[in-house]
Amino acid sequence: MKKEDDNMIGNIEKRLQGFGYTLKDGDKWLIDFIRGKIENIIKLDCNIKTVPIELKEIEVDMIVGEFLFTKKNMGQLDIESLNFEAVEKSISEGDTKVDFAIGSGSQTPEQRFDTLVNYLLTYGKNKILTFRCLRW
Repeated sequence: MKKEDDNMIGNIEKRLQGFGYTLKDGDKWLIDFIRGKIENIIKLDCNIKTVPIELKEIEVDMIVGEFLFTKKNMGQLDIESLNFEAVEKSISEGDTKVDFAIGSGSQTPEQRFDTLVNYLLTYGKNKILTFRCLRW
């Protein structure tokens, strides 16, 4: 495994830990699978051979979002144990604004989780498309 791969896996694990998720047996295989999936999505969307360094943070967030979404749907995630305090209350990107409503009590933990996962999976789509190459 290359140093770049080790660094990417380390960043994914740290991002998950930042949300209060503790890695379990079998998670590394799932992370690796999702990583390949997300890398292929980015490469296919952009018609490129490698993911540019400028998209690595977006790639990490997309992998984390897909991982958390998958774990929830497999019934292997305790949403109550996740730390939403690490998430900003509101994030604006261009004409898009996402409010997490943390601390207001207006959303259930599951709703906040779904909002977070949606954000992680979609906020970088516009940046990814800036690397798109034309196909002939």
